[in-house]
Amino acid sequence: MLIGLVQITVSQNASHRYNQALTGNAEVPCITNPDIAWIFESGDQIKSAPVVTEKHIVIGNTAGTVFCLNHNGDLIWKDTTDNSIEAPALILDNTVFIGNLSGSLNAFDLSTGERKWTYLAENQIMGAPNWYEMNGRKYLLIGSYDYYLHCVDAETGKMLWKYELDNYLNGTVAVSDGKAVFGGCDGFLHVVDLKSGTSLQRFDIATYIAGSPTISNGVVCIGDYDGGMTCVNLNTNTIQWQYRLEENTQPFVASPATVGNRVFNGNRDKHAYCFDATSGEVIWKVNTGMKIDASPVICTNGVLFINTRGELYLLKQESGEAEMEYNLGVPVFSSPAVIKNAIVIGAADGNVYFLTQN
Repeated sequence: MLIGLVQITVSQNASHRYNQALTGNAEVPCITNPDIAWIFESGDQIKSAPVVTEKHIVIGNTAGTVFCLNHNGDLIWKDTTDNSIEAPALILDNTVFIGNLSGSLNAFDLSTGERKWTYLAENQIMGAPNWYEMNGRKYLLIGSYDYYLHCVDAETGKMLWKYELDNYLNGTVAVSDGKAVFGGCDGFLHVVDLKSGTSLQRFDIATYIAGSPTISNGVVCIGDYDGGMTCVNLNTNTIQWQYRLEENTQPFVASPATVGNRVFNGNRDKHAYCFDATSGEVIWKVNTGMKIDASPVICTNGVLFINTRGELYLLKQESGEAEMEYNLGVPVFSSPAVIKNAIVIGAADGNVYFLTQN
């Protein structure tokens, strides 16, 4: 298939969940008849989700290498860090920010791959950075297994503040209305003031929280390792609802996505779920045949799920009816990137797959 004929339009800044509130909303239609346009071989397993701008695709592998590709699958640059990369990147102001299992957060020039700075946490980084702006400067928020949320100046790599929790911080921090919101392996949902780095509130949710939250209209939703989903109203500082799996306690490792009054997530019980964001009622659930670790992506024509067997499902938001089913044929553990006219996937076989409309 001739990639030169495919029109690609996405932002120059990019995150794996599409915005600071981590809504997982790509705001473009998903292709419905996928075909592999090209494959890029990274040489080692990929657990990191791809992040895509108008001209670039950035992804890391477990050999610790960061790859920057163009939309034709050509390598623009690569750089090898000192440990495995399992976290997605953040692309902001022509800079790639990406962490690894040594706890190093590295900043690269998006165009050239020149390393700008490295910030060291004291344990591994498993989640992508997020960002906010204050007094004309931009700051990064990155969680670590050193029990801290780190706030780092995006230009210099210098720490502004650290917030301590009682266990690992595995996921990405959501940002909304001057607050950082995240779950920890201490089982709490934390709400932290961005100016001071101090706690505003915390909610006892579960034993462990591995995934990232999503925020919409002042309501934050998050899945947990006990097989539950929780929505907290930040306007009233109350738990709006909690859902627990009745048949089993398989975890929600994936991070939820939200649009309108619906919240979507996938579970290791093999099901894709749609919840009413106000009440927590299960509107529908669909058995995909294999556990789901990758976070769903909301498109204008459905919600895209991918299970660990590499099977993609584009499901209607209203009913869960399948608009598209496609088997990539290799295991996948991280979220796909949906852009106009394409899907980008990093797979366990070490390959990056670029799918376009057949």
